[in-house]
Amino acid sequence: MKWIPLFFSLFFITNNCLAQTGTYVGSGTVTQGIGTTITANLMPNCTSNHVTPVGSITAIDNTNWSVPASTNFATGPFATDLYNSCNGITPVSLAAANLTTVPTTIIDPNGQVITAYLFADNYFELYINGVLVAVDAIPFTPFNSAVVKFKVSRPYTIAVKLVDWEEHLGIGSEIQSPTVQYHPGDGGFIAQFSDGVVTDASWKAQTFYIAPIQDLSSVIEMPNGLRSTATATTSPTCNANCYGIHYATPSNWAMPSFDDTAWPTASLYTASAVTNDISYTRYASTAWPNASFIWSSNLILDNLVLARKTVSNLDTTSYNLENELMFYPNPAQDNLYLKSNEITTAVAKVLITNCLGTTVLLVEQDNWDASIDLSKLPAGIYFLQAKNREGGTIGTQKIIKK
Repeated sequence: MKWIPLFFSLFFITNNCLAQTGTYVGSGTVTQGIGTTITANLMPNCTSNHVTPVGSITAIDNTNWSVPASTNFATGPFATDLYNSCNGITPVSLAAANLTTVPTTIIDPNGQVITAYLFADNYFELYINGVLVAVDAIPFTPFNSAVVKFKVSRPYTIAVKLVDWEEHLGIGSEIQSPTVQYHPGDGGFIAQFSDGVVTDASWKAQTFYIAPIQDLSSVIEMPNGLRSTATATTSPTCNANCYGIHYATPSNWAMPSFDDTAWPTASLYTASAVTNDISYTRYASTAWPNASFIWSSNLILDNLVLARKTVSNLDTTSYNLENELMFYPNPAQDNLYLKSNEITTAVAKVLITNCLGTTVLLVEQDNWDASIDLSKLPAGIYFLQAKNREGGTIGTQKIIKK
C-alpha cells in the first residue's frame, strides 16, 4: 500500500466485506479503526447508560492523538452544578437553585462579576481571556447543566472547548443498544451570560476531530475555513474500520490575541435537534431564554469543536432583548416593532437568521418606530440579533413568525 503525503487513496475490505474508498486532501491527519484505551471509565461511581473512556490513537503519519480529545477533566476546576443527578443536585427551578456557593474566578479585579449558565452535549471547558474558569463535571452522560461566575473587564474573550464523547475511541461512535453498537453521536452547546452575551451566530466555531468517516473524499477544506463534511454519510456502515481526521489545536486558541477571522461562523441548532433532557428543559426558559445551541456545521460527525466570542468594549452594555429591547408582537404575523426606550439609538441594524443559522433578513434603518416587514418569511422560528454600529451584538431574541 503506497501513501502519498496529503493524498490518501484508500481501498480496504472490512470483515463485513464492505469496500471503503476515498481520497483526502487537506491539512489534517488520518486514523483508521479503534484506538488504545488508557482509562476505561472516567466516572465509574456514577450510574450511566454510557461509559466514559479516554485513550490515544496513532495516525498513518505516526502522529499520536488523544481521543476523544485532550482535556482538563482530571484536574478541573469543575463548574458548579445547576443540575447533576450523580450527586443529587436537581432543583425544581432556577429560582430554587442554591447558587450562593458559586465561586468567582478573578480575571480582572476591577472588572464586572458575570454569571453564566452552560449546558453541553457532552463536555465543555470554559476559558475567559485564556484563563481556565471551569470544566464540565460530567464528560458524557447523564446530562448535566452548570453555572459559573467570573470577574472581567470589557473587552474580553470567551473560548470554549467542546467534546462529543465516544465509547469506541478514535471512530466517533457510541453504543446505543446490543443491536446498535456503532452509533454516531451528536453535539451541542448553549450558554447565556448575565451581561447579555448569548451563544448565537456571532460566535466562531472550528472543527478539530471528525469521525466516523466512511469516505475520506467527503471531507473538504473550504476557502472560508469550513472543514465541510456536507457530503459525508451520518450513518456509516464501516463500524470498527471507520476513519477519523484530526487537526492540531493552536496553542494560543483561547487567548484574546488569537486571530479567529479564518474560522467559520458557528451554526445554530434547535433544542429538539440536540436534546430534550431534563437538565436542559427544566431551566430552558430561565437560564437560556435568548440563547441558541451552537456547534460546527456538522452536528453529528464533528467531535472536537473550539468556539470563540470576543465581547467588545461598548459604550452601552449588552441587553436582554426580552426585557429591554422588546420586539413585539411575538409571535408575529407580518410586522415586528421595536419597543421605544432610551437605548433604541444603540441599534444600528437587525439581523434575522433561521434555525440553521442562515441570514434571511437584514434591516438597517434610522427610525426604529417603523415596523420590520416579515411578510415574505415563511412561518417558523427565527433568531433576531440587534447590532450596534461597530457590529457588536446588543442582544438576541427568539421570534416566531405565524
